[in-house]
Amino acid sequence: MRRPHGLALAGGIAIVFALAGCAGEEGDVSGGDVDPTGTWGDSSGTNTPYLVLEDGGDLTGSDGCNTLKGTWSVDEADQIVFENVASTRMACEGVDDWLSQLSVAEVSGDTMTVLASDGAQIGQLERED
Repeated sequence: MRRPHGLALAGGIAIVFALAGCAGEEGDVSGGDVDPTGTWGDSSGTNTPYLVLEDGGDLTGSDGCNTLKGTWSVDEADQIVFENVASTRMACEGVDDWLSQLSVAEVSGDTMTVLASDGAQIGQLERED
């Protein structure tokens, strides 16, 4: 019996979404030798940027004004790749919200260098813990 094309396409799409859902599971965030889990920046300060990278690939933080939430992973080149990052949109005068532009980061020792989507360095965070 011949299957209608619509069902075959729907089945293929379901498989793609199922595989994509597995990408963020516990233990599947590292593609390289870097372990960036922990807190970067001063999470106890007011108006200071920070990121918390949790085991399993979740991230939370603040750009000094707005709350950030998303996911992270490490690629084969040891770059930290930030994805699905959402932010609140509060207006805070006098706060440099550079961290809200994060795309990828590189770690050297206890320093994380954060890059925008165009590859330009936008700031650095020191490991807190």
